[in-house]
Amino acid sequence: MKILVLIDGSKWSQKAALHAIGLAKRKNAEVVLFSVLDIAEAKAMTFNFCAQSGICEQLKDYESRIWKDMHKSIEDDQNSLLTRYRGEKVLCSGKIVEGSVRDEVVREANSGDYGLVVMGAFGRSGKTRISALLEQIGGAVSPPLLVVR
Repeated sequence: MKILVLIDGSKWSQKAALHAIGLAKRKNAEVVLFSVLDIAEAKAMTFNFCAQSGICEQLKDYESRIWKDMHKSIEDDQNSLLTRYRGEKVLCSGKIVEGSVRDEVVREANSGDYGLVVMGAFGRSGKTRISALLEQIGGAVSPPLLVVR
């Protein structure tokens, strides 16, 4: 069995990943840590920076730096979790793709490789309502979906 764990850099996805360690050990399962980087998010962050700072002449440079920072941040998160999984003797790999979060998660989850999808109940925003991604993918993924709080 393979378990797909959605990693978005939030404390909730970290919690989901740690919960998945126990599941993987009990089921002798392989885990794939999966993250999606969305260029629209980098563009929105760039626009917000420009609007707040008033410094918009270097918009492309800011967008490029933000995009690189997003890559590094998610790579660091995944590497930290991979180290933890390997220390627990759980077979684990990481996968980072670019695109629409909803589309890429649904595509990966429905690829036929996974028996379970694990995700945090909330995203990076930390809002008290359930994850917007959960609302988008809840009925669209074929494997069972475990939401960790």
